[in-house]
Amino acid sequence: MIPYEELRVPVTGGELAALRWPASAPDAPVVVALHGITANALSWAAVARLLAGRVTLVAPDLRGRAGSAGLPGPYGIAAHADDAAALAGAFGGGRVVLAGHSMGAFVAALAAVRHPGRFGEPVLVDGGFGFPAPTDLSADELLTAVIGPAMDRLSMTFPDRDAYRSFWRAHPAFGGDAWSPEVDAYIQRDLTGEEPALRSGCRLEAVRTDGVGLFQDEVLAAVRELPGPATLLWAERGLMNEEQGLYDESRLAAAGQPGTNVRAVRVEGVNHYTVLTGEKGAGEVAGALLRAALPG
Repeated sequence: MIPYEELRVPVTGGELAALRWPASAPDAPVVVALHGITANALSWAAVARLLAGRVTLVAPDLRGRAGSAGLPGPYGIAAHADDAAALAGAFGGGRVVLAGHSMGAFVAALAAVRHPGRFGEPVLVDGGFGFPAPTDLSADELLTAVIGPAMDRLSMTFPDRDAYRSFWRAHPAFGGDAWSPEVDAYIQRDLTGEEPALRSGCRLEAVRTDGVGLFQDEVLAAVRELPGPATLLWAERGLMNEEQGLYDESRLAAAGQPGTNVRAVRVEGVNHYTVLTGEKGAGEVAGALLRAALPG
């Protein structure tokens, strides 16, 4: 895994932890990359490697996760969007390319709408287009339906880091050659506490608030209100490596994507996780970021 710098950036209520992979040239464009609902900044490590120093990549631990777990609420998609704007502002002049995976894609879309002069063309990775929540489900039932296995993990403890590694290696999304030293570092960054009671560093309150927030009207509308063009890279397979991914052509049509400024690109042979962490998926993401950051 290539080296990175650990940063802390002032935001409302304290400091946001972030990782920075610097570009080879000091005047290179900057990309701010936002992770998923129970992930952390190191989910972007493979993309950073494949960018090969052509841009500076800055990935925060979102409020309530990993290095930012101690940053208090309020949580929610709008709070993360404003944190992303503060992070972009910390890196000086010029428009910053904004990227997001899963929940991070919804944050990126909302940030681009709320702060239109701050960001360039967004790159959304398997997220950003949503659907209204079923009215017959409670908040907890809604979260279970959307991210049930991830929610279960937040209440589990592990005797040591090997046990946590084994838990993740058994996940269907990381079978075969999907595991890598970068994936291992990413999942290990999530852990907090002491043996034999290690646990995820994600704050349950933050995950609950953010998960329900994905269904708010402002958040659902953001991708349709983007001030300029954007790219969506969607994974062929789902969260558990099932054949049906979060999106397909019919789901995107139902979500109104054909009438937006968003160009949708299918990434074959990847799932919701490996579209970002796997070699093929990370290569597609890196390519999209370079096209957005270095047009022409």
